[in-house]
Amino acid sequence: MKHLKSLLLAATLILSASLTLQAQSKVAHINTQELVESMPDMKSAKSELEKLAKTYETDIQAMATELQNKITQYDAESSTKTDEENGKRLQEVQSMEQSIRQYQAQAQQDLQKKELDLLRPITEKAKNAILKVGNAQGFDYVLDSSQGQGVIMANGKDLLTDVRTELGF
Repeated sequence: MKHLKSLLLAATLILSASLTLQAQSKVAHINTQELVESMPDMKSAKSELEKLAKTYETDIQAMATELQNKITQYDAESSTKTDEENGKRLQEVQSMEQSIRQYQAQAQQDLQKKELDLLRPITEKAKNAILKVGNAQGFDYVLDSSQGQGVIMANGKDLLTDVRTELGF
């Protein structure tokens, strides 16, 4: 019985010590998604991506128009051509369709790569500013309060304004 009391006392002391340590941790939060979206660099990155997407869209539209014109021409001439010629034309049309699909896939990949290349320095800049402000204000933890990031309640210090100030906007 004496051994059980000692064990219970030790467990109580350990639990209270850990709760005290947890209570002393300083925690802040920031909505990183809102921060990154509001950064001036992000606006220019979005503009560049939109311009590139528009270029690809224009190219794809021109290719589709050319294909449609060929299909219309070949349909109109099909009765005057041999089966062999019509077969070659069908293969040509199918080849053009395949080329358009490949170009679309490549354009999508290029856009994704460009987006990553443009966003990486922006997110790094935001992360460094968050670390600098968090450390300067003595926080042990800075949680991301963006939607879907796992923070259910964020009543602590919000660093968004301080980080924006650090970044100069």
